[in-house]
Amino acid sequence: MYPEADVPVLQISMPTLEPERLMRLGETLRPLRDEGVLIVGSGFFTHNLSALRAERTPSWSVEFDDWGREALAARDVDALLDFQRKAPAGRLAHPRTEHFAPLFVTLGAAGDDLDRQRVAIDGFWWGLAKRSVQFG
Repeated sequence: MYPEADVPVLQISMPTLEPERLMRLGETLRPLRDEGVLIVGSGFFTHNLSALRAERTPSWSVEFDDWGREALAARDVDALLDFQRKAPAGRLAHPRTEHFAPLFVTLGAAGDDLDRQRVAIDGFWWGLAKRSVQFG
């Protein structure tokens, strides 16, 4: 992605899976963006390995991805933070939340750049949504 290796990178472990605390962590990291630090949250937009399907994408994965796309477009951070209750099939899309949790760090780091977002990757892989969003 950066062949000159001129972008600072610091890998951190997720100190919690609580969406609100992760968003605050992202807000704390936000000033690093002004210094040229790239903040990346890595996960999968849906992640239920017991439901992997090569032949077709399950409806719950499509529904969750559609909901997430719309929530991001509307900048509905409150809905995203409460995804397990507000999203269709939230618990089915993420039986364990560690693959969705990095989104909250990036939402916090994005700040006002939520208004400047673009989808970098979308679609499905073995039935799982692989949506990726870039802020700023």
